[in-house]
Amino acid sequence: MILHGGFWRARYGRWIMRALAEDLARRGYAAWNLEYRRLGPLAGGGVPNTLDDVAAGTDHLAAIAGEHNLDLARVAVVGHSAGGHLALWLAGRPPTDGAVAPVVFIALAAVADLRLAHAKGLGAGVVESFVGGSPDDVPERYAAASPAERLPAGTRQVLVHGRRDANVPIDVGRTYYDAAVAAGDDVEWVERECDHMTLIDHRSDEWQLVVDRLP
Repeated sequence: MILHGGFWRARYGRWIMRALAEDLARRGYAAWNLEYRRLGPLAGGGVPNTLDDVAAGTDHLAAIAGEHNLDLARVAVVGHSAGGHLALWLAGRPPTDGAVAPVVFIALAAVADLRLAHAKGLGAGVVESFVGGSPDDVPERYAAASPAERLPAGTRQVLVHGRRDANVPIDVGRTYYDAAVAAGDDVEWVERECDHMTLIDHRSDEWQLVVDRLP
């Protein structure tokens, strides 16, 4: 399952990840390039709707598994930027009856800590729009929506981040990684000498690192 980024804004859609989906299909994987409600006029995105969408999209794999010969024991989630936030949010989702349980969550340049991202003003203050207020105004929403506040996730996670990332500074990823390790999670940190978008270039060595970690 693939989750695109774009700071949750409506003008960025799943087309961003199309080349990755096609690359995975050529390698023999079934690629589920999921869309979700985003921020914008009449788009309906933000907390909780966007989170509800990715949860429902994950669990819908069970409904189509037979038709498409999917192996639900080998589901992986790959998310980039804001999609990396959503992947890590899914990683910490409590198991429920009927839910699909991916075996690995791979977050590329993830907005992994919403409080820190808000403090840094990422995306020209988009975190406040996504969550519906500041951490002081709606702390309960940050507690529910920020992966860093839902640890331990209790799942296998891989974080890949570029040192030259100007969109999501690398310390946002490192802060989450350190907290996840301290919480006892099974989490891997992969640091590369690259920028934000290289991670989703299917021709890059960084993308091969992702493919190597798929089940």
